[in-house]
Amino acid sequence: MEVLLLKNVEGLGDKNEVLTVKSGYGRNYLIPQGLAVLANKSLKKHAEEIAIQQSAKAKKLLEDMTAIAASLQEKILKVGAKAGASGKLFGSVNNIQLAEAMKKQFDLDIDRRKIKIAGDIKELGTYKASVTLHKELTTEIDFEVVEE
Repeated sequence: MEVLLLKNVEGLGDKNEVLTVKSGYGRNYLIPQGLAVLANKSLKKHAEEIAIQQSAKAKKLLEDMTAIAASLQEKILKVGAKAGASGKLFGSVNNIQLAEAMKKQFDLDIDRRKIKIAGDIKELGTYKASVTLHKELTTEIDFEVVEE
């Protein structure tokens, strides 16, 4: 069954994308939830026209995100957290705090769900996080957890 996505569906595809899905998934979930419509000839043609128009915008966006990724790799993000005398944190540092720190320090508004931290951060020190800036571009940033 071919469907045209009306919204971005995580793990499946992006808006205005024509995909082949299993009949039950399309009929029982995607279409009733308003996430997709059954793809016919005219909708497919319309989706192709939209894709052509957006390709230039996507190329420009990817170039901008590549420049941002290069600048992020040169900088070290500082995240403040409350810590005890031995350097152990009261709690842990998470992706929400990283997103807020990026907003304050670098004036970048990155969705917290696009930031991945390997493991729990429960001590002061320097760590790495993976940030997805674009669906084709993921970069690693260094961040330092300091006592506030």
